[in-house]
Amino acid sequence: MEIDKAIRDCSDRRLKTKYNNAVYVIQRALALYNIEEVAFSFNGGKDSTVLLHLLRAGYHLHKEEQESNNGNVAHDQCKFPIRTIYFESPSAFPEINSFTYDTAAAYKLQLDIIREDFKSGLEGLLKTKPIRSIFLGVRIGDPTAVGQEQFSPSSRGWPPFMRVNPILDWSYRDVWAFLLTSKVPYCSLYDQGYTSIGSIYDTVPNKLLFVSNPSGGEVKYRPAHMLADGRSERAGRARKSTQGSHSSMSLSNGAADIEAHQSCTPTAAVIGVGDEILCGSVEDPIGPSLRQKLHDIGWAVTQSSILRNDIDSVAESIERQKSINDMVFVYGGIGPLHSDATLAGIAKAFGVRLAPDEEFEEYLTNIMGYRCTGDRNEMAQLPEVITELLHHEKLPVPLMKCQNVVIFMATNLIELENEWKCLIELATSTGLLMLTKPFSSKYLTTTLSEVEVAQPLAALRIHFPDLYVGCYRKSRRGPLVITVEGKDEGKVQLASEAVLKKFNPGAFSETI
Repeated sequence: MEIDKAIRDCSDRRLKTKYNNAVYVIQRALALYNIEEVAFSFNGGKDSTVLLHLLRAGYHLHKEEQESNNGNVAHDQCKFPIRTIYFESPSAFPEINSFTYDTAAAYKLQLDIIREDFKSGLEGLLKTKPIRSIFLGVRIGDPTAVGQEQFSPSSRGWPPFMRVNPILDWSYRDVWAFLLTSKVPYCSLYDQGYTSIGSIYDTVPNKLLFVSNPSGGEVKYRPAHMLADGRSERAGRARKSTQGSHSSMSLSNGAADIEAHQSCTPTAAVIGVGDEILCGSVEDPIGPSLRQKLHDIGWAVTQSSILRNDIDSVAESIERQKSINDMVFVYGGIGPLHSDATLAGIAKAFGVRLAPDEEFEEYLTNIMGYRCTGDRNEMAQLPEVITELLHHEKLPVPLMKCQNVVIFMATNLIELENEWKCLIELATSTGLLMLTKPFSSKYLTTTLSEVEVAQPLAALRIHFPDLYVGCYRKSRRGPLVITVEGKDEGKVQLASEAVLKKFNPGAFSETI
């Protein structure tokens, strides 16, 4: 099978791992369900194109395993028996439609064309076909990926089926590595600067791929695979208008973005490196402060951890978190000592080597007066190719950014405050960090017990699923504090009022 051979013959270790994991998920699904019970949602985009060829490879390997040494295996390579669903939209790009139908013809896809919205169309299809699971090209950064796993039952209110997400943990870089390594066709729009394609009303070429032409003339963009930072994949997706039919939601990975939040909530991981913190020799003021600063600009911290001064530990954590979060913020473990493993761990996570950086070495030598003690300046060894130095006039040494990983040099709160302010200023002027709407919060205190408030709070979370509802005590005998938080201030207010209505007047008091 040409896809399997192309990946196995390449030298990209990360891509091979991603490929093997995705194919394993596909083979598990094909073992669980009959071929008539599975379907594939195809929309002509890059992610679903990747999934198409993974399914071709996975099905071939599945059949090969079932019918080893069977002469019909080679013939099966020409067939793709998995039912393919295409939701045709009047707002789709003509290039997407053309590519979809050309692909269906080339690979003999059994195409079910649906011209209704995703939910209605799916309900109708599942009534007439024995479909029990659907392969989706959802990736962790997609709006519809929240709360999903590789096998996830459909959401409440939807027809019952199993969502199978083989590329859930793939990054933008992984998608393009697969397409280019496999040498399979993809939609021509991606060669014109489009990096994430929705409808004709909300999608433009990514400005980060714009090719400057001082003499004027034709506007040109570099191809999508040249976007350096996958975090900016959706930079060409405009906010949807509410004018007439143009307000209909566009399809994303074959599924409508039905439940997308009106206000974006980017996610981050915060990672500290230091044996001294782990063993309790020193306190860690930087991690809590950094988490609070991210919260203040509207980011959700999904993971916070302290790691050993160990290259493999750093590499494993960075590789995992950079794939599932918009940004990763790292501090500690940076320096010339043998125990400073952060930069080497980051380099290993990205599959690059540490190499001398003359610009950074000049800062260390001329500004800080640093002198190396051996035949190289150890602190000037940075992850090759991927490291970007973030300059600011108030920083004696620039911050470092390796794709979506930002490295802080701070060792105390004063230094962190200075570096953070500089980072925010750089974000405002260059867009390197997404500044979103901050969270709105309400804090209600009560002398009631956890048992008395548990059921009403559980009901509140069902009625306001996009809000965070929690409770804590500052001391063992102190009052219970109920927290209601979200991006929509109106919903936060409604949820707080709903809490008060469930109890006798005076049971709660609001605090700032």
